[in-house]
Amino acid sequence: MNMSFNFTAYLVYLPIVIFLTWYVAHTLFKNARVFMLDIFNGREEIALSTNKLFETGFYLLNLGFALLIMEIATEIADSRTMLEILSTKIGGYSIYLGIMLFLNLYLFFRGKRVSKERAKAALLQGR
Repeated sequence: MNMSFNFTAYLVYLPIVIFLTWYVAHTLFKNARVFMLDIFNGREEIALSTNKLFETGFYLLNLGFALLIMEIATEIADSRTMLEILSTKIGGYSIYLGIMLFLNLYLFFRGKRVSKERAKAALLQGR
């Protein structure tokens, strides 16, 4: 019997990467709200709108990448091979997702620093 595990691998891969993406985005942007409010000096409407736009871009970029790398070029003949391929794909995607998380954190901290510098400069000009 010539049975391929490719379709099963896709059925395992997709929910995992979707869940990972949701979990990272949910955690990141729930906590980013504080940074955005600080960056935009408490102007809640613009801070929350910007945070939502960042979140939407995060989903599009990361889910798009997950779908792009989804292809399994070889025919998977057994469950062991399927698990090895899935661990490589999901592990690689997890590393990528972690890099994207830290990139977003860097942008939040940078925005906070720039905001503080502008506030300081405005204070000095007011003297």
